[in-house]
Amino acid sequence: MGRAGQPRRLTVAQAMQAAPREDFLPPALRDRAGQDVPLPIGHGATSSQPSTVATMLRLLDVRSGHRVLDVGAGSGWTTAVLARLVGASGSVLGVELEAPLAQEAERRLRRAGLAQASVRTAVPGVLGWPEGAPYDRILVSAMAPRWPQELVEQLVDGGRLLVPLDGRLVLARRRGRRVHRREAPGWYRFVPLR
Repeated sequence: MGRAGQPRRLTVAQAMQAAPREDFLPPALRDRAGQDVPLPIGHGATSSQPSTVATMLRLLDVRSGHRVLDVGAGSGWTTAVLARLVGASGSVLGVELEAPLAQEAERRLRRAGLAQASVRTAVPGVLGWPEGAPYDRILVSAMAPRWPQELVEQLVDGGRLLVPLDGRLVLARRRGRRVHRREAPGWYRFVPLR
């Protein structure tokens, strides 16, 4: 327990250890899980580079009890890490455009015992999951071709959105109708957001 009887907050590194990447990879790739590289998981998707995932999650500042949307859930690994960060009192909804990936990610989450997390097949032409909104945090794990205003509208007041845009990681904070954006240092590559 942490201060004043509050549950101790997991660090991103602890959450990543509690949701091992190899548990969310196809069998042929499990021996490469420790490599700090993106790994192809089929259907034009990848399991993101672990150091990039760690950077994104630190910037997003996910807390226990948060409601999180994970756009581009892929194998379900990042959804699982987010589930460890939100704990049993929070929830994580992953959305993935490719139905076979979404179904396998959901199976992996069930095997991991993460009842607070699920992955659904994204609705073509709809960004995010508006009917589940609002969310405290939204993570996008694919390069957006434009600013995703429709995701900002799915945030709670005070919520945060992290999205790769033009090779940069952009963190947005919603304050009422205003959105404050800042770019994180560095350049990043992702599969395109579709």
